[in-house]
Amino acid sequence: MQPPRPGRPQPPRPGNGGPQIQPPRPGNGARPPRPVRPIVGPNRPHRPGAGRPPNFRPIHGPSFSYPRGYRYRRWSVGLILPSLFLSSAYYYSNYASLGVGPPPPGYRWVRYGPDLLLVQHGSGRIADVIYGAFY
Repeated sequence: MQPPRPGRPQPPRPGNGGPQIQPPRPGNGARPPRPVRPIVGPNRPHRPGAGRPPNFRPIHGPSFSYPRGYRYRRWSVGLILPSLFLSSAYYYSNYASLGVGPPPPGYRWVRYGPDLLLVQHGSGRIADVIYGAFY
């Protein structure tokens, strides 16, 4: 094989450069809109999903007992919490002691081990997570 001569175009070689063609996106090519996250209280600087609120302070909470068949899992925004945890045994109503605001209508603060989850009551979808709220 000889080196290419200057001035002559070289044919493209497969897999070696060239334009990258991506398959078309379904629909009109636009991304679907992101779900709107609820605001925690009208005058609260904390925005769900933005990490810990500015005035957050972890507290020493009572020991947490996981139900049979469950252990610690690191939940994240958008996942669905099992309906077992959507009961008064897991609701956390003393949110002011942590420095977070009240949940918006249709949402509840739920304790899951050391974490505090903001959960939509009807669907169980997690809107916010504060890791390490309890020690």
